[in-house]
Amino acid sequence: MTLSEQTNELMAEDEVAEVGSEADFDREKLRAYLEGKIASAHGPMEVKQFRGGHSNLTYLLRFGDSEWVMRRPPPGPLPPGGHDVIREYRVLSVLWQAYSPAPRAVLLCEDPSVIGAPFFIMERRKGFVLRMRQPVPAELDTSAENLRRLSEAFIDALAALHNVDYQAIGLGTLGKPQGFLERQINGWMMRWERAKTRELALMNKLGEWFLANMPAPQPPSLLHNDFFLHNVMFDFNDVSKVNAVLDWEMCTLGDPMVDLGIALGYWREAGDDPELLALSEGHAHTTMPGFLSREQLARRYAEKTGRDISSLPYYIAWAHWKTATVVEQLYGRYLRGLTRDERFALLGKQPPVLARSAAALLAAHYGFNA
Repeated sequence: MTLSEQTNELMAEDEVAEVGSEADFDREKLRAYLEGKIASAHGPMEVKQFRGGHSNLTYLLRFGDSEWVMRRPPPGPLPPGGHDVIREYRVLSVLWQAYSPAPRAVLLCEDPSVIGAPFFIMERRKGFVLRMRQPVPAELDTSAENLRRLSEAFIDALAALHNVDYQAIGLGTLGKPQGFLERQINGWMMRWERAKTRELALMNKLGEWFLANMPAPQPPSLLHNDFFLHNVMFDFNDVSKVNAVLDWEMCTLGDPMVDLGIALGYWREAGDDPELLALSEGHAHTTMPGFLSREQLARRYAEKTGRDISSLPYYIAWAHWKTATVVEQLYGRYLRGLTRDERFALLGKQPPVLARSAAALLAAHYGFNA
């Protein structure tokens, strides 16, 4: 094994930890279920849990030298439409044919009696992820040139997804593109009302403004619907190569500007409001010299796709507003005792900051008056 291969293996092993008590399940029941359904799933099974993330729970299943990944929803009541592993399986069972960063899903189990929830199995991809609120891997070359190449690979992966012919791979009925943005706004307004742990009038005012000022929709594409830097896995030896895009549970069809807005909404720059930068807890990776700016990313995306990006400030602001509700849902789970993960305790400060950031962006570009 070469030194670079050893480094990759060490970084891959660092991604996993022992399974948390609230995320554990009957391992023997799972092993027996998989035997005969996956060719290499025989003999003793080792189980680890992937670190990080607030979405579906992700596990590493190891049978000797063979490794697979399992995805399942978290325990407890879930928000409507969230944590949909059946949808995620539907996408990943075919998308790999047209989009190489999509891991191939090979088995779906809808019977909750096996591990307590539906789940699916997919192939293992290896590489590194810049984890949210964590230092960059010490082994990573953080020269300006390397970070530029990583930035380009990130936005190129999004452009390539939006260029996929989704009809050709059987995903033409995955969503309903007509009226997509309006349904999204209305849906997230309702989610905010159900999830809120405190009153935040600005969230309601923003939702009403987004409804009243929707841009003309772009021709539809496949949407990842949560495409941001920390869901993208890069090749350690060549950061211009994206080895995987993760977390496909919200994939649908709609206006691709929604995806671009989300991607750039999470992308921090050194000149951003200190309050927004503080949400990264000292690890706003994309402020490092070499990372492209949001404007540079948007221009490159437009060149790769031919899309009109003139309404992008609207979609970045919308992404902040939506993310505020997502975070509030997670914080509410912690307050209700549905998770003991202490990371969730820190999320309560984020929604007001994200709402103010959305309002400031709309004020600068559209004259929004908070």
